[in-house]
Amino acid sequence: MATTSKIELEDALALGPSWRHLCYAMLYAPNPGTLFGGRVLLSYSVLMSMRFDGRLGFPGGFVDDRSPSLEEGLNKELLKKLGEGVSTFNVLSTDYRSSLADSKSKVVAHFYVKCLTLEQLQTVEASAPRAKDYGLEVLGLVRVPLYTLRDGRGGLPAFLENSFIGVAREQLLDALQDLGILAPETASDLKGRIVQLKQTLRLIGT
Repeated sequence: MATTSKIELEDALALGPSWRHLCYAMLYAPNPGTLFGGRVLLSYSVLMSMRFDGRLGFPGGFVDDRSPSLEEGLNKELLKKLGEGVSTFNVLSTDYRSSLADSKSKVVAHFYVKCLTLEQLQTVEASAPRAKDYGLEVLGLVRVPLYTLRDGRGGLPAFLENSFIGVAREQLLDALQDLGILAPETASDLKGRIVQLKQTLRLIGT
């Protein structure tokens, strides 16, 4: 039986002291670059991290109970995970997107989406190897390929076949659609492929 469900932020903040708050952020920036002599437009760059468990996710962590706000706690976690490059920006309450509560583990996860300049994003990438948790909880940063190659599989479809933590894959696609980076029909097609992939993996595991 599923134990995870969406929850309003106000209700999440009213949960008792036995609950822990996990905050993480999708960092993205407009990118006018191209690949293969201009045949593929990049348009945007989105960062995700390779976690210690070999899964892809968004950078962040558990917020210290002493933090005056979720956002301040998240910014502290980003500093540990990504290094001094995050000092050029702050994740704000206006960057909040959604919350999920897991009644079994008593963890409520808060998802943020932050738009940076390409220079800020590149600074984060450059400083990450010197971060406190780099090589420990964070094994590296990756840019999400936001295009589909001519074979219909290379690019984002192939990237989505990787292993993701929790609902990070679904949150990525929803955010890309809501931001207008992915067309609704493209996002719908990719979500259908994910369903098929999960069904195939279940059959392999049986």
